Amino acid sequence: MPTLSCSRRSALALLVGIVCSGAAAAQEVWVITESGQPMQGTHKPARVIELDAPQRIEAELTTGLPGDPQKAAPIVRQRLKDGGASLQQRMQTAYQGVTDAWSMGITTIPAVVVDQRYVLYGETNIDRALARIAQHRKERP
Repeated sequence: MPTLSCSRRSALALLVGIVCSGAAAAQEVWVITESGQPMQGTHKPARVIELDAPQRIEAELTTGLPGDPQKAAPIVRQRLKDGGASLQQRMQTAYQGVTDAWSMGITTIPAVVVDQRYVLYGETNIDRALARIAQHRKERP
């Protein structure tokens, strides 16, 4: 194994320290809420899951439909077709979000989730939620 000079070892140690500290600080933040419960703070989460998104999309598709299912079905099909790929993507994102929240066992909203491991319920300010989670992680590494 080649030996490193003192300055190269210091540079390598500094690089490893920077990489490791960046990895430790890196966190994926999700906010789980509903459309009527906006979150505050300066931190922009990687993902915002609005649990009522599927119902809002369904309401868009079913607004003003006739009571007769045979007459309503072609209208809904046309709305789905008109919505195209963007509607399909919105639907996929909405339902995937609900599935992900349920699979993590989210029981209350709003919830701030860090690294799909730490959850803080009830805090509407993302910055305060992240500070509380960081304090918890420091106290219980």
